Amino acid sequence: MIVVTDNRSANRFEAHDGGTLAGVAAYARTPELVAFVHTEVDPAFEGRGVGSALAREGIASAQADGLRVLAICPFVAAWLARRPELAHLEYRATGTVTD
Repeated sequence: MIVVTDNRSANRFEAHDGGTLAGVAAYARTPELVAFVHTEVDPAFEGRGVGSALAREGIASAQADGLRVLAICPFVAAWLARRPELAHLEYRATGTVTD
């Protein structure tokens, strides 16, 4: 069974299967958002929902802490895009770019 925990000292969510590290989702955290920058799953665990578990738990944690989510990682971005009910959590810049 995959268990996901937040290893804040390493700035990543970790997925474990028993004592084995199955995958990680690295992030940067600010007072207003969590930016997911990279997700990696051990090849031995691919296709077993590890990446989805990392995304689900990471985004749920951000939501519980009242933070927005910036999905820089393509996997987390795609996972979030398939869940329109979570669109309100996505961080979007509010300013405009000027020359």
